[in-house]
Amino acid sequence: MPKPGWLRVKAPQRERIGQVADLLQDLKLNTVCQEASCPNIGECFAGGTATFLIMGPGCTRACPYCDIDFDKSVRELDPSEPERLGEAVARMGLSHVVITSVNRDDLGDGGASQFVACIEQVRRRSPLTSIELLIPDFCGNWDALAAVMAGAPEVLNHNIETVPRLYKQVRPQGIYSRSLELLQRVRQGWPRTYTKSGLMGGLGESDAEVWSVMADLREHSVDIVTIGQYLSPGPKHLAVDRFVTPEQFEAFRLYGEQELGFLQVVSSPLTRSSYHAGEVQRLMREHPR
Repeated sequence: MPKPGWLRVKAPQRERIGQVADLLQDLKLNTVCQEASCPNIGECFAGGTATFLIMGPGCTRACPYCDIDFDKSVRELDPSEPERLGEAVARMGLSHVVITSVNRDDLGDGGASQFVACIEQVRRRSPLTSIELLIPDFCGNWDALAAVMAGAPEVLNHNIETVPRLYKQVRPQGIYSRSLELLQRVRQGWPRTYTKSGLMGGLGESDAEVWSVMADLREHSVDIVTIGQYLSPGPKHLAVDRFVTPEQFEAFRLYGEQELGFLQVVSSPLTRSSYHAGEVQRLMREHPR
């Protein structure tokens, strides 16, 4: 299926992204920008931002929409990774950092301890930097969630990804109700943290199903939602079912902000979970907790 014009982006130029890429290589860090083949890598790297991918690059889940490598082997965590990540944040001078991870179902706590260690290193080296975590579901281990939240991230993101009807096909090891429960638990247990979730369009869902998921997220006290176009990474991944128009993405945004009352809905063809994540600082100023 040929891509429409609104999905075309300029190929990232080496001179635009080289400084960030070189720093990441020097510190032996992974980013979801690179591992998941994000179409916004040129814009974000040129702006000196990146979403750090810890405990990777291999993931213990093989979601058919994702370009991150599958690896279900038991692997030890790298104890130096948090310190290297903290160094990168300091050297980049980030005011807001996003830290995400692959799924690590081989670990008893799903990798919660590594998130905590990363938070500690960022706080130590860059105390004024706000922290956003994009976490897996920890297989419903709420003690692991509590350990992560004890680090007091400003934003906790957990993506719902798609509509319930498509979970078995798109996110076979995920559970829709469990993801909603995770988001609700965060808001109830740590009310000062802003909650966030995201989903993809173009996997076979209807517009009505998207409306329904947005309503579910708001009912579970989510503050921020991101909605973007699914782009298939390759022939071994799920095919694109449709290209959602910019007008429909705008309709999702208006519905979410004006009808449902989200603090922010970022909805466009090229939106990704961490795209323009730094804007959350404006929301925190406008809606302090």
